Amino acid sequence: MSEQAWLALNRIPGIGSRTQRVLLEHFGEASAVFQAGASALRDLGLRPAQISVLQKDPADLLVAADRHWLQSTDNQLCRWTDQDYPALLRRIPDPPMLLYLRGQRGLLDQAMFAIVGSRSPTPAGAITAEAFAKTLAGLGLVIVSGLAAGIDAAAHRGALTSGTIAVMGTGPDRIYPRSNLALAREMTRDGLLISEQPPGTGSRAGLFPRRNRIISGLCLGVLVVEAGDASGSLITARLAVEQGREVFAIPGSIHSPLSRGPHRLIREGAKLVESATDILEELGPLHGVTAGVAPMEVAPWQPEDPREQAVWKAMDYVPSAPEQIAARAGLTLAELSAILLAMELQGRIAASPGGFFCRLPSAP
Repeated sequence: MSEQAWLALNRIPGIGSRTQRVLLEHFGEASAVFQAGASALRDLGLRPAQISVLQKDPADLLVAADRHWLQSTDNQLCRWTDQDYPALLRRIPDPPMLLYLRGQRGLLDQAMFAIVGSRSPTPAGAITAEAFAKTLAGLGLVIVSGLAAGIDAAAHRGALTSGTIAVMGTGPDRIYPRSNLALAREMTRDGLLISEQPPGTGSRAGLFPRRNRIISGLCLGVLVVEAGDASGSLITARLAVEQGREVFAIPGSIHSPLSRGPHRLIREGAKLVESATDILEELGPLHGVTAGVAPMEVAPWQPEDPREQAVWKAMDYVPSAPEQIAARAGLTLAELSAILLAMELQGRIAASPGGFFCRLPSAP
C-alpha cells in the first residue's frame, strides 16, 4: 500500500513536489494523504479536482508502467521520509519528494561531485572529463552527471568502477540517449541511476533543465569541462551557485565556442581548474579528503621518432589544419598523413570536424 501510494501521488496532475511536500509534512506519509478527508485537504489549499483524485484508491491511479516497476526486485524508491534521503538534496528549495532508483543505493550516503559539459565535446574535452572523474572517484568522491552524450558519458565512464550516479531526465525505465544504453546497464551494477520522473516518462525538453537542480543539489560542487553559450551545463552551474555549492570550470582556447561557457563562469567567480588538486583544495575540508593528498602526476609524453617529435611540437590541444601542421613540421602533406595516422592509432592525437587534428591530453 505504501509504495503504491507514493507512485500514485507522483502521478496526479497539478500536484508537484512543492504541493507534495505540504501534504507530506502535514500527514507524514503518502498513504495517509489518500486517507485524509476532503475538508482537511481543502484547508491545505488544494483545488476540488485535486481533492477528488486524492479520495480514490491509490491502486486505481497507477498505470501499467508503475505496476511493472513495482514487480521488479531490482527497483527501489527513495522517499522524502526515508532516513537515507540525501542530506544535501533535502536542503535545496525544491527537492523531489520521491526518487526512483536502479543500482547501488548505498552511494547516496557518500560525498558527491558533479562533472557536466557539452553533448558534442572535442576529443580532448571528453578525455579530460573522463580523467578528472577517474582521479576524483579514486579519492573518494562519487561522480554525478546526467547520462547525456558527450561530457556526461565520459565522466560516468571515468568513475564507473569507483562509483557514479546518473540523474536522468526521463523515467527510470527509459534510457536517453539510446547510445548510452550499455553504459546505463553497467551503472546498474556498480553505480546508480536516479530519476524523479514516473516510469514510462519519455524524453521531453523541459524535463532536462529541471533535473539539473538534482545534479547540483546532490553534490558538494560542480565542474564544467566544455560548454557553449546555450549549454544546459550553465543552468546546472547557476543552480549550484543558488544552492551554495562550489563551481569549477576548465578554461580552453579563446577561439573555441566550447570555451565560452567555462570562461563566462570563471569571470563570474567560478574557480579555474587545471588539475584535480585545484578541486581538492576547495572540497577537501568539506568531504574529508586529506589536505596533503598528492596530485596524480603524469610524465609528459614525447615521441621517440624524430619526425613524430616534429609533428607533436607543431600541434596543440586546439585543432589545427594539416597544412598548418605540415608547414610547422617541415613535411609534405603526404609525409604528414602517414605520421598523423600512426599517432592517432597510438591514441596521442585525434581528428576533429573539418579535417583538423589536435593533441589529446594526459590524465590530470
